[in-house]
Amino acid sequence: MKRSGSMIKLGAAGILLLLLIIIYLLNPAFFNELWKVCLSGDMNLVAEYINSFGPWAMVFSFLLVLCVNAIGFPPAIIFSSANALIFGIVPGIALAWIAETVGVTISFLLLRFFFRDAAEEIISQNSYLKKIDDVSGKEGFKVMLIARLVPYLPSGLLNAVGALSQMSLRDYVLAALIGKLPSTAIEAMIGHDAVTASENPYRLVFNILLAVVVIGAFFIYEKRNKDKTKSKENN
Repeated sequence: MKRSGSMIKLGAAGILLLLLIIIYLLNPAFFNELWKVCLSGDMNLVAEYINSFGPWAMVFSFLLVLCVNAIGFPPAIIFSSANALIFGIVPGIALAWIAETVGVTISFLLLRFFFRDAAEEIISQNSYLKKIDDVSGKEGFKVMLIARLVPYLPSGLLNAVGALSQMSLRDYVLAALIGKLPSTAIEAMIGHDAVTASENPYRLVFNILLAVVVIGAFFIYEKRNKDKTKSKENN
């Protein structure tokens, strides 16, 4: 059984590798160009690059945001902000929100497929990890929802935590779909307004304050949750 599972995983990895090779053969400069643009951190440059695909710009942007969230690098805010600059705030946020949700779902599926078995073996040997794993199955939706609501939390980390836990796919997708809308909107608007600050400086200040409040509320919630857990363990 383990051998057949390993063969399936090798086959899946081979398919992913083949897809990358096909893209490279179609356009050898693509990965190098994309890498430079992604690492630049320049929203205007990213927007210009996406626009260079003409009528396919929205499709390319969707796939780009999807891949960035599936990999967890670089920060998605660059691309969600670029979408708001190119397509307008509402359409840009909608596109980024859906693409990010699909991306983190693909990441969840791949990480769980390749690494959950190994994680289960490690967890089974540690009572503390097993307790955390059991809680993730019962409280996973609430925890993931709250985490996804917070702007700027590393997407790759949340993808891994969800995939290696007992959380169901349904709970994970719902938490991502609901939680990512406000966090994506805040990130996109802050990025958009940072570039166009002269047009509406007050909205930029409001969005930054809103992000600070949400992040602060998350850490307060986490602290209280830990205190409650410790209290129950002591009793």
